[in-house]
Amino acid sequence: MENNSDDLYKRLAKHLDNLPGGFPETDSGVELRILKRLFTPEDAELALSLSLIAEEPRVIAHRANISVEEAATRLDEMEKKGLIYGTHYKDRPPKYTALQFIVGIWEFQVNKLTPELVDDVNEYIPYWVNTDVWKRVPQIRSIPIDEAIDSELEVMSYESAINLVQAQDRITVSPCICRTEQRTMGKGCDKPLETCLSFGDGADFYVRNGMGRSINKEEALSILKKADAAGLVLSPGNSQKANFICACCGCCCGVLRTLKNFPHPADIVSSPFTAELNTENCIGCGICLERCQMEALKLDEKIILDKDRCIGCGLCVTTCPTNSLKLKRKIKDIQHAVPRNFIEMNIKLGRARGKLSTGRLMKMIVKSKLDRMNASKIDGFLSK
Repeated sequence: MENNSDDLYKRLAKHLDNLPGGFPETDSGVELRILKRLFTPEDAELALSLSLIAEEPRVIAHRANISVEEAATRLDEMEKKGLIYGTHYKDRPPKYTALQFIVGIWEFQVNKLTPELVDDVNEYIPYWVNTDVWKRVPQIRSIPIDEAIDSELEVMSYESAINLVQAQDRITVSPCICRTEQRTMGKGCDKPLETCLSFGDGADFYVRNGMGRSINKEEALSILKKADAAGLVLSPGNSQKANFICACCGCCCGVLRTLKNFPHPADIVSSPFTAELNTENCIGCGICLERCQMEALKLDEKIILDKDRCIGCGLCVTTCPTNSLKLKRKIKDIQHAVPRNFIEMNIKLGRARGKLSTGRLMKMIVKSKLDRMNASKIDGFLSK
């Protein structure tokens, strides 16, 4: 059904804002311009029938009051557009869930960018970053390349880039959305482009929808080493079971660019590590200045370290010729607890934003069960 009114897109914006990652309203209405560029009115209407619960087309069709055949076709098209998330199986129908704007819809536009969309998203990201919430439940986490970690340091498996990769059975690599968007605008840097790793079902999603290519563990580890050499921050999702690892630069990454404007990025990014400086060994060569993406280092004959800005990425450590910079573990009281998986992280984030109380989550689960039952009854009636 055609509906070009702002009301439809305002409802969609509210729907997305109720997801854990959020999609807050702005005075300028830039968030509505973004949605209009991405969603047709028909897409927007159907997206309102999806939730965080993975559901088959027949259930979504029942909720949207359309045929199962129409729902299956349109959901498949919306997945290809990167507007919703689909999980596919060999012996049963696919299931679909609503996608957050970031990380989600935006990253899945990597092959579809236009200058107008990039302009709108760059205007919007500072509104989207919620530092008050992120101090409690960070959306991003940084990990160093393993070579930056002293062998004497205690390291959990989810804090090691090598361990995160070795634990995967399916891996894809895709272009970095942030460097791609900047190059679309004739800006940005010359750092590697094909650097973003996705794992498991997410890897399948990227390949199925033409956004990435399958790689093995050896190539994935090689990509991470090249990313470190290029001065890119390794940033997996903030959960022990990683779904992805991004490789971010402070000049292109919208989140890092925004965080640089705050005095204490260390409070907002989850990392168990912080840099430690031995000023006696420092020769003031300045190599680390170019590699630090958070401007945590300054040079005044010797290096000066601002720990409030250090996000524990280890980029300064791996190229220090005098070993003046090392990583150490933060004291436990100031370390962010890392959720076990993506679901736990999103529940914590949704609660921190006041959008996902236990009652609302239970209501969502019950509604999904009832809609599945009702859809099954209709299927049974129609098959008689």
